[in-house]
Amino acid sequence: MADSNWHPSSWKSRSAAQMVDYPDQQHLQRVLTKINALPPLVTPAEIERLRFQITAVQRNEAFLLHAGDCAESFDACTQQNISAKIGLILSFSLILIWGGRLPVVRIGRIAGQYAKPRSSGTETIDNREVLSFRGDNVNGLDPNDRTPDPERLLSAYFHSTATLNYVRGLLTSGFASLHHPRDWSLSHVRSPALRSEFEKITRGLSDALDFSHTIGADSGRESAPFDRGGGRGVLGEIDFYTSHEGLMLDWEQAMTREVNIAGSGPSPQEKGFYNTSAHFIWVGDRTRQLDGAHIEYFRGIRNPIGIKVGPSLENAELIRLLQIVNPNKESGRVTLITRYGAGKIGDHLPGHIEAVKHSQHPVAWVCDPMHGNTLTSSSGFKTRNFGTVISELTSCISIHAACGSRLGGVSLEFTGELNDEGFSVTECLGGSMELSEEQLGLRYQSFCDPRLNFEQSLDVAFLISNYFKEERLGDKGENSIYAALGGRRTI
Repeated sequence: MADSNWHPSSWKSRSAAQMVDYPDQQHLQRVLTKINALPPLVTPAEIERLRFQITAVQRNEAFLLHAGDCAESFDACTQQNISAKIGLILSFSLILIWGGRLPVVRIGRIAGQYAKPRSSGTETIDNREVLSFRGDNVNGLDPNDRTPDPERLLSAYFHSTATLNYVRGLLTSGFASLHHPRDWSLSHVRSPALRSEFEKITRGLSDALDFSHTIGADSGRESAPFDRGGGRGVLGEIDFYTSHEGLMLDWEQAMTREVNIAGSGPSPQEKGFYNTSAHFIWVGDRTRQLDGAHIEYFRGIRNPIGIKVGPSLENAELIRLLQIVNPNKESGRVTLITRYGAGKIGDHLPGHIEAVKHSQHPVAWVCDPMHGNTLTSSSGFKTRNFGTVISELTSCISIHAACGSRLGGVSLEFTGELNDEGFSVTECLGGSMELSEEQLGLRYQSFCDPRLNFEQSLDVAFLISNYFKEERLGDKGENSIYAALGGRRTI
């Protein structure tokens, strides 16, 4: 919680990494003033609800799924793309619930994940040095449109609003109903083996729901379809939360509101600062300096926050970071998102786990097996090898178990996008599709980092689900799905 020395603008007294240099500062201030007067995108009550649910993750009573695009684009704000993304997240979580028998906390990288950090402020295109592309809320992908434009921040607000409005509409009108799991993109699963595994799960769920209906568990108004006057009910509506990297501090400050803390009881109520642009924001590996502007901002907001943890973060520095952002050791406040690389996780994760355990800071441990495993293919495409991705994930599970800890979630860059012919993107190698380097160029659509496609994402879901099912049933045998997908041990 913020102290008396904190204010949404106190970050300006610190050195800030990854900041954008706007040529027209007056224009920027006019836009930020406008954004500050616009309605919040999310509510304090929703934010507090997510904190409560992350507390359950910290107690190993729920599993966190954090997923979506590396960076959203304005052009991708369409009905088809949003539906495909939400459908994939729902399908993934359904598989996890079936195997783990745990609630899934769903957090999308959506409705605001436009900005992207860059290692250099400029890049060379066609022998010409231009400003680096920083995301649709800053400048354009076209090399001739690289001057940072404040109006893009306002456009980001309205694109985020449109996205979130459609997501809310989907999730409150039967899109997530467990009575119709077959509606969740199964027609696009071309791998017979993957389709068979998914259909086993949906058949099992359908049997369970038929049983519930037979004994009258849902015999009331909610049993009718939503569009026929039925209620939403517990089987038709889910919690879904939004997130983005808290990179653009001018934007984050403009969207921060001081209000009564939701659920704090009768007056006099305690006030707190909420970032109302998303339920959950995270600080990246490039901006988590202890004395930097981003950590100064993050320490004062009520939102649950994520911290990316990589090989460069020393044990003592990690604990100092936790002390700064969560000095009172509040539950549900901090999620540590580890991203080491398959070859480095064994050297760093055990020490981080032991340091956090000794400090007694409550955290949710989430594995990001994507960012430490990026490579460039011989054909020049930025890609990731699926076998390496799942190797880091399974190593993470094993290391936590060996250290008396437990992995609480997974953070993935994936997409359910399809082209006009109904085919998935081709950006990551391997998986049940056995995607080769020669096939990367077929449907490579990302302008940022490579994403798992629909089939590869469900591969990961079945892998995790199968592990938790075997753990729950006391089966210590080899995970057959892991072996079939080309995973390999790295520790």
